[in-house]
Amino acid sequence: MAVTRGLISAVRLRHHRTQFLTQTVRHMGFFKTFTKELKSKNPFGALDLGTGGGIHRPPDEVDIVVVGGGIIGSSIAYFLKRKLPTGMRVLVVEKDPTYRQSACKVSLGGISQQFSLPENIQMSMYSAEFLRTIKDHLMVDDTDPPDVQFNSQGHLYLATPEGGQTLLDNCMIQAENGVQTEILTAMQLKSKFPWLNTDGIEVGSYGVEKEGWFDQMQLLKAFQRKAISLGVDYVNGEVSGFLLKHREVRRDDSYDTDLDYRIRAVKVSMPNSPEVIPVPCAIVVNATGCHAADLARLLQIGQGEGEMSIPLPIEPRKQYTYVINSPNGPGLECPMLIDPSGLKLRRDGLGGDYVCTMDPTQEDEPSTGKLRVDHDWFDSKIKPALVHRIPILKDYKMKAAWAGYVDHNTKDQSPIVSRHPSIPNFFFATGFGSDAVQQAPAVGRAMMELLTEGAFVSIDLSRFDFERFLDNEKISERKVV
Repeated sequence: MAVTRGLISAVRLRHHRTQFLTQTVRHMGFFKTFTKELKSKNPFGALDLGTGGGIHRPPDEVDIVVVGGGIIGSSIAYFLKRKLPTGMRVLVVEKDPTYRQSACKVSLGGISQQFSLPENIQMSMYSAEFLRTIKDHLMVDDTDPPDVQFNSQGHLYLATPEGGQTLLDNCMIQAENGVQTEILTAMQLKSKFPWLNTDGIEVGSYGVEKEGWFDQMQLLKAFQRKAISLGVDYVNGEVSGFLLKHREVRRDDSYDTDLDYRIRAVKVSMPNSPEVIPVPCAIVVNATGCHAADLARLLQIGQGEGEMSIPLPIEPRKQYTYVINSPNGPGLECPMLIDPSGLKLRRDGLGGDYVCTMDPTQEDEPSTGKLRVDHDWFDSKIKPALVHRIPILKDYKMKAAWAGYVDHNTKDQSPIVSRHPSIPNFFFATGFGSDAVQQAPAVGRAMMELLTEGAFVSIDLSRFDFERFLDNEKISERKVV
């Protein structure tokens, strides 16, 4: 009953909270703090970058804490410091500086605009332009220019007769958003890609421009290096708790008085040490990827009443990436292939290597236990789809394999980019799954706008608000099968 009353109240107050969101930063005294402290800060002082691009201990206090230093968190940190280079201190807390478990590790590094949601299309279009002009954004003085080894190549989406209409409908939405794709029948596919087995395929869509793949780890390093050069502090540690400020507020005359929770400090546990350091801050951004729900639970999100009863629907999903070698494979003309079976494959270099993965179904999803590669999973899931769709790869040799986690949104598989409705200085940037790498530049810019302007400016991501879960709304991509 308490949950029902909370949901009803949430619906009534949607308009009020939307107005409240646009003023969130100002109500927190964020800009007042900047104005006051700016007078006492030396914007021309030398930056303490610590050792190896990070610092051993967190600062005494900061303005914004970004929890998670992966590609999403580092992009957010970069855009924040680019927007406000002086007068604002940004801390990135990352518990695994090796990024052994990150989504970056298992991503194929692809970028495509072939989505059904306009927001995803626009984010990837911006990211493509960002990568094209990456030197203008991420160049650091006295260092080599960033090189993410972008390979311009179209993405080829295949559809069965059951999924053909969905693919065509998606292409219409893409065209409305300025995306150029080539629609190919099964016969045209066979003519363009002679090595492709088109059995069971009715139609395909091939990206004409702004598509390809790149070295995602190099992009992560470039974001980090540039962010540090702008004054962002990186610390190896784990946010293990929060200090909260509780006060009663009345949101409007029709709403009962309740508690307004605001974070006043994060608790950072240092590695290989029992020490826990409180760091006062004005804003916290949850960019911890597959661990986002764990961080949210430290604030009792999903364990309270009303709005606090709704959990963050993010969980780790294990994904395997395999590298095979076949000198007789498709060669230079091989696109990024997305098969209805879930198989994804692209060429890697010029020596006959191909990188592949597969999105698991809910029924055959690998256990998220130990992070080790399951080669039986390749043999039973990927291999049959691989040799069926590309028969000339049947004599492949396994060259390498690794495993990692992506942040899977169990509700609608779409991103969550917003603040929490009951904790107005706690923000989410999570739920991107395997698209985190290609959407990172756009997400970093969007979060910067939300935090400094109080609203999205360049691309409207308001549909990715956490509040959609209060009303059990779903914003999902239309999958092609």
